[in-house]
Amino acid sequence: MKKKLLITGASGKVGWSVAEKLRESGHYEIVATDLEEDRQRGIVPLDMTDPDAVREAARGIDTILHIGWAEDHEDFLGRVLPVNVTGAYHIYEAARECGVRRVVFASSNHATGFYSSEERVEPEDPYRPDSFYGLSKCYIELLGRLYADKHGISSINIRIGNYPGNRPPASKRAMKIWISERDLASLFACCVEADPSIGFLSLYGTSANTENYYDIGYLKELIGYEPQDDAAALREEALRLYGGLKDDELPLQGGGMTRQ
Repeated sequence: MKKKLLITGASGKVGWSVAEKLRESGHYEIVATDLEEDRQRGIVPLDMTDPDAVREAARGIDTILHIGWAEDHEDFLGRVLPVNVTGAYHIYEAARECGVRRVVFASSNHATGFYSSEERVEPEDPYRPDSFYGLSKCYIELLGRLYADKHGISSINIRIGNYPGNRPPASKRAMKIWISERDLASLFACCVEADPSIGFLSLYGTSANTENYYDIGYLKELIGYEPQDDAAALREEALRLYGGLKDDELPLQGGGMTRQ
């Protein structure tokens, strides 16, 4: 029997890419959701600020891929907190109440974005968010820790590096944390299929980049993730598009910034 997956934020860049690729794989039954319905793309409406609606959506679900997000430039108190923080609480509460096995959360490299580019950052290192965006990602990662420890819900956080969609990375820093469309979908699938003994896990999500900023080699043995792409192959295209690759003090935003 196919695992039934609930995907939030499916209209966004990350959410739609993951939903489409996992549907194409034929291995899963996908319930793609976002704030507004999109019948053409098979996306059904879900308001994450409505606990009853979230609970109903979670019934019969094996794994929730929580990708939905309100962007930082929106009303922080009126929109960002209710969607990003309270909405995540509703997701985990619904998972608890409905017997969802696992939640895979689209976190971000911004949870540790204030480390210097010269430092080697591991998932176990202390949080150093570089923005309110990164700070809210830290909170939800810890929310997953709580629900894993207290309620036995397997929680995996993917700190997505740089995902520019179908465009090459725009900076030298972005090339070191870039992830391709197929590697992104593969990583989410690996997290869904990861051993049931994994109660809680945070990891960095990048492709097999030549100058990778994060160590991801251990993920092959841990969850079966074997990225196929390398940002170095896109260097010439990036130079042509952008007229050069700038250095970034902080990494570019690349994960989870979707409509919901």
